Amino acid sequence: MPNELIPQDNRSSSRFLSQTGNRIARAWRGLAGAARIALTKSIRPGLPDDDLQWLRTRIDACLAARGGEVSARTDAAEIGRYYLMLNDTGRQRFLNLLAVQYGVDHGAVRVVALDLAQASGAALIAAEETLRDLLESPRLRLLKRFNGIAGGVKFLVDLRADLLRLSRKDAQLAPLGRELRILLASWFDAGFLELHTIGWNSPAALLEKLIAYEAVHEIRSWSDLKNRLDSDRRCFAFFHPAMPDEPLIFVEVALVSGMAANVQNLLDETSPSSDAEGADTAIFYSISNAQAGLAGVSFGEFLIKRVVGELQAEFPKLKTFATLSPIPGFASWLAQACASEKASTQLPVTETLQLTAISGEDKPDNALQALLKDKNWPNDPRKAMALRAPLMRLCAQYLYQERADAGRAKDPVAHFHLSNGARIERINWLGDQSGKGLAQSHGLMVNYLYRLGDVEKNYERYAGGHVTASTIIRDLC
Repeated sequence: MPNELIPQDNRSSSRFLSQTGNRIARAWRGLAGAARIALTKSIRPGLPDDDLQWLRTRIDACLAARGGEVSARTDAAEIGRYYLMLNDTGRQRFLNLLAVQYGVDHGAVRVVALDLAQASGAALIAAEETLRDLLESPRLRLLKRFNGIAGGVKFLVDLRADLLRLSRKDAQLAPLGRELRILLASWFDAGFLELHTIGWNSPAALLEKLIAYEAVHEIRSWSDLKNRLDSDRRCFAFFHPAMPDEPLIFVEVALVSGMAANVQNLLDETSPSSDAEGADTAIFYSISNAQAGLAGVSFGEFLIKRVVGELQAEFPKLKTFATLSPIPGFASWLAQACASEKASTQLPVTETLQLTAISGEDKPDNALQALLKDKNWPNDPRKAMALRAPLMRLCAQYLYQERADAGRAKDPVAHFHLSNGARIERINWLGDQSGKGLAQSHGLMVNYLYRLGDVEKNYERYAGGHVTASTIIRDLC
């Protein structure tokens, strides 16, 4: 999922991690009761061996649940509070303990599987139930107990964010990661999610999170945020009942006339608000995942469909639904194409001659790289003129023709919108002249068009390996 859908890294969510940890700890103290207000042991942040072994006894007690389910959840709350006391080394040791020591008993599974192959009737049903129980690992039973604890679901989401980060250097964490992803995907099914509008009158704590979690176009100030929540703007977010104060994913929308081509103009605080009631186009200009721990749990497509329905109900004059999207993979792809001297082979001779003439380089690929290395090139009319046609053409080829694994579009944002039934409509020259926009895509942006009558057909075409694009895009290729 890209940022406009590229999954959020852990930085923004970590701003609230300590606050979240304190809130969860307070909630868990209330659940645990007076006897457990003080933790039973002080453990060191790095979780050395003796502390690790002691914590293992607490996990075993939680899984045994000898005092009943309420007692088991109290034990889970205590384990969670200890986890929040650990540093990265300690958390990795804890997660590794769960991954290695509390997995499925494969030997027992094999025995029951043999019985299952030979059983029939009531014995077959009994063997199936036994096998089903054995395939649920002890660590999964432990994780499920957090669902009944105040703040426990958010704790697991943040724990998975740690797991995703730490598993890059510890392959043994992979089975735990798969189980936790499947568990969270079931808990965060789109049917459980609530769509809410975020406005300037929303709680200040929520607005602060909007600023922190914005992953596409940085919110620079409170006045910038207020502008994005003005009368001709809308912001929608998905929430989960177990995390009512935490947006999961949110989309920012501008209500305008005609398809927007430049994000700086769209977000200009000095521009007067337009007439939302008279707008004919809804521009989705930023989609951000707010929870790093929910990476790979897909609900972005449901968000767009729900938001379109909400906007149509509020503004019947809206006819066009489109994005103004970044192209995060274009610059790196182009650098590789130039390095292998393949970019220029896609250009007509007139364009390569202009590149070499202005840059002074003999080879067109070197000329393209040399011109782009000048960070001030957008403000140099000669360089910008020489670059415009080649960059637009190569970007169209990148979006329309380049493929990653399984035939999906190479650009992650393109893959997201194409897989939701949009078509590539238009590439916008210098649509984002911010430092980030120039670094990611040499300032180019793209409109993906959601033509409601074509969404299902476009989705089916893309699933079959065909990208839907406008005539303008196809003519550039």
